[in-house]
Amino acid sequence: MLASRLYSPTLRELPSDAVVMSHKYMLKAGMMRKIANGTYAYLPLAFRSIQKVEKIIREEINKTGAQEILMPIVQPAEIWQKTGRWAVYGEEMFKLKDRHGRDYCLAPTHEELVTTLISMDTTSYKQLPVSVYQIQNKYRDEKRPRFGLMRSREFIMKDGYTFDADQEGLDKQYKLMYDAYTRIFTRCGLNFRPVIADSGAIGGNASHEFEVLADSGEADIVYCKHCDFAANIEAVEPNTIPCGIKNDKEKEIVETPGQHTIEMVCNFLHAPIKQSVKAVVYKLDDKVVLAMVRGDHEVNEVRLQNIYGAINVGMASDEDLERVGLTAGYISPIGLKRTKDFDIICDATVMETQDACCGANEKDKHYIHVNPKRDFGDVRVDTIRQIDANDVCPECGGEIVLTKGIEVGQVFKLGTKYSEKLGATYLDSNGKSHPMVMGCYGIGVTRTVAASIEQNHDDDGIIWPVAIAPYEVVIVPANNKSEEVMGAAKKLYDEMEDKADEVVLDDRNERAGIKFKDADLIGYPVRVTIGKKWQQTGNVEIRLRRTGEVIEVPLEECHDKVMEILKDLHEKNL
Repeated sequence: MLASRLYSPTLRELPSDAVVMSHKYMLKAGMMRKIANGTYAYLPLAFRSIQKVEKIIREEINKTGAQEILMPIVQPAEIWQKTGRWAVYGEEMFKLKDRHGRDYCLAPTHEELVTTLISMDTTSYKQLPVSVYQIQNKYRDEKRPRFGLMRSREFIMKDGYTFDADQEGLDKQYKLMYDAYTRIFTRCGLNFRPVIADSGAIGGNASHEFEVLADSGEADIVYCKHCDFAANIEAVEPNTIPCGIKNDKEKEIVETPGQHTIEMVCNFLHAPIKQSVKAVVYKLDDKVVLAMVRGDHEVNEVRLQNIYGAINVGMASDEDLERVGLTAGYISPIGLKRTKDFDIICDATVMETQDACCGANEKDKHYIHVNPKRDFGDVRVDTIRQIDANDVCPECGGEIVLTKGIEVGQVFKLGTKYSEKLGATYLDSNGKSHPMVMGCYGIGVTRTVAASIEQNHDDDGIIWPVAIAPYEVVIVPANNKSEEVMGAAKKLYDEMEDKADEVVLDDRNERAGIKFKDADLIGYPVRVTIGKKWQQTGNVEIRLRRTGEVIEVPLEECHDKVMEILKDLHEKNL
């Protein structure tokens, strides 16, 4: 490819909504353009990287025995209504009507449709297992699309589905896909971790996310330094922490004028924050739920949602608080009763606490010397707090690390959630009918490209892993006015026929400095410079983008040396 023909219009000034590095560099390097909020057009450089990720996915998923299909993006409402997810997705789902008034959606995912599809022709245990996948666009009406391809309304996704006769079959398929995903992200040159995850709206009884470790990630993950434990913090049930304090005093109300936050109350009472109990009030569907955690802990909202089986989760409004008789800033379970529309749930660690302070359900007043087990009355008890850096590994008790991750893939054991509701059954050898046992496996293709940039960049631009770089090599003639230099560059370009589709010749009539700057911005893994040094010594410079290492070789040896370097980069997944 000649750089003069490459369509990659660069930007000098970035839009204000470009915050994360992948968004900035993909716009600046002319890899994509924003069409609408959360919607982007992929220009040649970005599309080449997307295609390379797709190629790796196809190669590894095909090894598992899965077969590629293509399903409609426009899906009828009926199949979603049968599973109950028409309401679950709510406003995040793009919904439309046809000219006859029938309801449809733009696919956010394909569990309903693939289950309906496979049930049409699969009726016997002899036809199982079935494993299919597709790579296509998905649509989710994000409330706040942001960070470019990291959270957009239209994106490319690989989604796969397996159908088995029993749990043992599903376990085998799950392991096949888990291993395939590990190979895929390794080949993409990513530093990632598979972590235990919550199944969310997809459902199922087991799930792992594949998280690319990056400071810009939206996911909070935890892993152990001493064992293989790793999880999204939403999926972790931390250990209950014993108090270590004994209290024989009776609870007592004290005046706390204007002290309506945990920090203010603890400062006012000269109490350690871990000896306080914090109230957070939620609206879970139609139920108001008072959640109590220790003052230095946070509520795990996903865990809370799962406990109550809620579809809609939000903070309770002032009207909700007034309706159940709560006073914001001064709330505790003491003296309150659970009803059909109001529930109280306390974290297990809270119930182990003694000599604590908490709200007195009256403005400007708090309790001290509270023992929750003794004083809270009828409350529901469960683990509802998030794990934090002061905890230990829930599996081995070792030291843990909290970090950020970008979710690029997830695998689920769905079980029979969809097959039962959609009638996807098979007959066993005795003619008895059973629901198929399903698995689901997704990869965010465009997000994988963005995550790679988030993890691999510097102040000058992108540092692509060679396997998914738009092009692997750029040849830069440092002096366009020299026929000798241009001739040597074109000769080397022609010699690279075994990598013809991976080499760019920067033949633009630009200064050498601009070409070098653009090469770093775009992130070509290997740059070959032909200039004064070659004219003086016969040597060209080969520069590695990742390390900055410069290797000088005679021009006639350059082809073989570049091939050697590329082979090494591919083998090391760099």
